[in-house]
Order: sequence, then structure tokens, then C-alpha cells
Amino acid sequence: MNRKKLIKKYIKFFEGKDHKEIPNSSLVPENDPTVLFTTAGMHPLVPFLSGQKHPQSKRLVGIQRCIRTGDIEEVGDEVHHTFFEMLGNWSLGDYWKEDAIKFSYEFLTKKLKIPKGKISVTCFEGDENAAKDEESSEIWKKLGVEAVEFKGKEDNWWGPAGATGPCGPDSEMFVKGVEIWNDVFMQYKKDENGKYTELAQKNVDAGMGVERTVAILNDLKDNYLGDSFKPIIKKIEKISKNKYEDNKRVFRIVADHIKASVFIIADGVVPKNTEQGYVLRRLIRRAVKYGRELNLIDFTGKVAESVFEIYEDYNFLKKNKEKILAELKKEEAKFNFTLEKGLTVFERITKGKKEINPKKSFLLYQSYGFPVEMIEEECKKKGILFSREAFDREIKSHQDLSRTASAGKFKSGLADNTEMTTKLHTATHLLLAALRKVLKDNSIIQRGSNINALRARFDFSFPRKLEQEEIWAVEALVNEWVQKGYKVVREEMTFDEAKERGAAGIFEDKYGKVVSVYTIDKISKEICTGPHVKNTKEIGKFKIKKEESSSSGVRRIKAIVE
Repeated sequence: MNRKKLIKKYIKFFEGKDHKEIPNSSLVPENDPTVLFTTAGMHPLVPFLSGQKHPQSKRLVGIQRCIRTGDIEEVGDEVHHTFFEMLGNWSLGDYWKEDAIKFSYEFLTKKLKIPKGKISVTCFEGDENAAKDEESSEIWKKLGVEAVEFKGKEDNWWGPAGATGPCGPDSEMFVKGVEIWNDVFMQYKKDENGKYTELAQKNVDAGMGVERTVAILNDLKDNYLGDSFKPIIKKIEKISKNKYEDNKRVFRIVADHIKASVFIIADGVVPKNTEQGYVLRRLIRRAVKYGRELNLIDFTGKVAESVFEIYEDYNFLKKNKEKILAELKKEEAKFNFTLEKGLTVFERITKGKKEINPKKSFLLYQSYGFPVEMIEEECKKKGILFSREAFDREIKSHQDLSRTASAGKFKSGLADNTEMTTKLHTATHLLLAALRKVLKDNSIIQRGSNINALRARFDFSFPRKLEQEEIWAVEALVNEWVQKGYKVVREEMTFDEAKERGAAGIFEDKYGKVVSVYTIDKISKEICTGPHVKNTKEIGKFKIKKEESSSSGVRRIKAIVE
């Protein structure tokens, strides 16, 4: 079975169980400052898992593109990927363990034709905070699956995503010892004191990785031989005149990183030294560095062509193809130039030396993008002593500092609906309307937003820097609307109806058939997943702190409410 057949079969199966298909959301989470990328299919559903009513159904199914950056250093083996696709089915306070497990069993045995004797499962063994999941175990055994094993929290428990929030036991499914699927039962809520209480709305979040499942179904131990990767591997073989069998790790890194980069750029990210842009830059540069080991030069665009062939069902990739190839080419050229500069610095700091200083070798790595393998290689050529242990200590020291600096970004977990973030969400709707009115340009659209309890960051399409008088005028207009106390009205309607009524929205392909539309008098009408205040007076005083460039043709406003 190939990728497309698996996706089609999965979605059709759950539609037959009264699930509604939801769209494949952007890799850059909307209104969620706590993570850089969408990491799982449940990520865009956080407000609904927390109790907000979903406009389509209590039963949902979909395919979601995901990026996970924690495993970048692990990429190179048979199973790790930076970009992957996740199939998912969800129950938002509807069905529970019995139906979820029965659906999983039926799909595995009836639709994928996996003999039940090849299926084994694990369940949560229980601890001081939550009971042993005997319920799931009994359901599996009644279905005829005898190989049931109980494991602890590190294996069979999900969440919370941050310090607090929904969490619960899960039941993992394995085929011949390889995990194929996971049913998460969001049964509890963990509070600030570490106490676990039963959730009022219990949810099911089930996920199946496409690449891994295709490999299992085709009896492949190597995910990179499945149809989500094989055309890329073949392209690298062709242009490098090397064989995959001779250098699998390097082939996998190049294939993985370029694929991930293609999708990240397609979702509006460009290489930078911060946040998503930094991850993208790191991926492209690692691909280029490892590509050199295969004697590849000026190759990222050529390899990317095979990504477009594999994922022809993603229309937005085709739409952004020219931009994607241009960004890859530009970053590859920039990195090659940086490497040449790094070689010059290497010559200078090692001249007349028998040993390279660890801090200076780290400088080469950090400031000039000089891979540690190249530092080792150049030292070996010149007979200069290089201590990998001392270099690794410098790396660890830097990582500890970085981790401390970024801890605040992640400590709250996935997007929270606090009072302040709720005010800021609604304020950004007024901000967009005010920008259109003050700048006399109704073609201005939102290009992205990032909201936390401290501030809102709002990106919008506009070709130039705003004058100070324009910024003051926008701020004043928002505050005027806030003080008038307009009601914020939420309605559910079809996407087409929302467009007919003039509702604003971004990234049209991300919406489902039924959407939530928030209307503020005659000022604003937007498609949004919330959360929002009920009256504009609740917002308080709106203040623009900064206006700056985000990228070409996109401006950024940072604002607060007091």
C-alpha cells in the first residue's frame, strides 16, 4: 500500500463512522506562541479539546503535516523524520475507550488486513495519580488481542503539553514489535499543584504516522524506502553518482532536511536567525553540509523537485514552487560563502598552533556555521590536536543557556485561553479593521499572528513602513471601538457562506466545510477559532508597542492591552 491509498482509506473509514474531515493546517501554529511548529494532528484542535464547540462535529478525522525539531540530531536512522504526516481521529466529548479501540482494531484487521495475531498493545499500568487502565486492556482482550502489556507513564501516558492541562493514559498498538498507532484518552486535568482531576469533557486523540505505517504494511524496515522518500533517494543517487546502500545516513539526512525545508518555506517561513526561520536555516545548512560528503554542489533545488512529485496532492506546494526553489538556492549559496569565510578564520586561529582552542572551535561552529566534522577534518590535515570532548562541553554550555532563555516560550504548553490572550485575540480583529480604514486599503490581509498573555504579534500584508501618525491613528480607532462596547457575535456557517458574507480569513485551504465567524458590529467579520470576549469593552486599553518589517511585503505590529 502506498501513501495516498493509506490516507484515502483511513479518512473514508472514519467518515463511515460519522467523523467529519478537517483541513490540513499550516505548519506554523496560528495564535500559539508556545511552540514553533505544528507537532501533531491534535495541535490545531487545542481550543476544542479544552471545551470550545467545534463547528463541524464532535467526531473528526484528518491528515496533518507536522514538524518535530527535537529529533534533528537523530535523523539518519531508519525511522526518524523532521517532517511527517499524521493521520488522526478525534472524539470531542463523544465516544470513549470502547468505541475508540474497536475502531482501531477494525481498521487494522479489516481495512489494512493485518492478522490479529500480529498485533500487540500496551496500556497504562497506573500510579499514585491515575488508576491502572484495566478498561482498555479488557476491551482489547474481548476483541481477541491477547498480547497486552502494562507500562508506566513514560511509555503509556500523554501530556499535559505544558505544566498544566488535559492529559491521560494511552494505548499503543504494535505490529511485529513496531508501533503503528496510538489511542490517547484525555481523561484528566493536571492543575498548578500537580493534582489530577477527572475532566468534564473527555476526549480521544488517536494518531497514526503515515511514513511508518506504509513501511510496516510493505514489510520495510527502512522508512526511506517507502514512497514518501524513495523518489528523493533516487534523485540524490542520480545527481551525486553515489549509491544509497553505500552511505545511508548521509542520504537520509539530505532527503529529510530538504523535504522539511520545502514544506516550511511553503507555509511562509524564510531562513532567519530566530524562531522558525532559524530551524529552517539549520535544516538547509545541514543538508548542504552533508551533501558535500556526496560531492553535491548547487543541488538543493534539484532534490526539491522530487518532493513536489511525491506530494502533488498539496496544491499550496505548487503555488509556492518558485519561491521555495529561490529560497533554497539563496540559502545554499549563502552557506557555501560562509563556509569559505570559515576556512579563512580557521587558518588564522590555528596558524603556528599545535592545538585548537575549544572556545575558538565553537566560534567557528556557531558564528560561521562550520560543521564540527569539518573542523576535525581540517585539524587532521594540518596535524593539529582537536579535543572533541572539550568542544562538546562548549556546545552543552551554550545549549543550557539557550534552554534557559527559551524556557518561558514553552513552559505553558500549548495555546492557553487565559483572560489576557482572549482580550488580545479580539483586539487583533479590531486591529485589522483599523489598519484597512486608516491606510485606506481593504486588500490588507492577516499574514499570521502570535499571541500570549503578555502581547500580540500581528503580521499583515503592506508594502511600506507605517508613519508614526498612522500608527497613532490605528491605535486611537481601535480604542474608540473598544470603548463603544460592541457585542462580539459568533455564528457557524459554511465556508462558502462566510466568504459570501465578506468574512476575512487567511490560508483558505486550512478551513473545513463549516466555520466559526466572529462579527463585531459593522466593523469586523472574520473566520476564526477563537477565543474571544463577548463585548469589546472587556478588552481594556489597546497600545501599539512596535511596528516593523516581518518579511518582504509583510509588516509586523506588536501590541498589548492594559
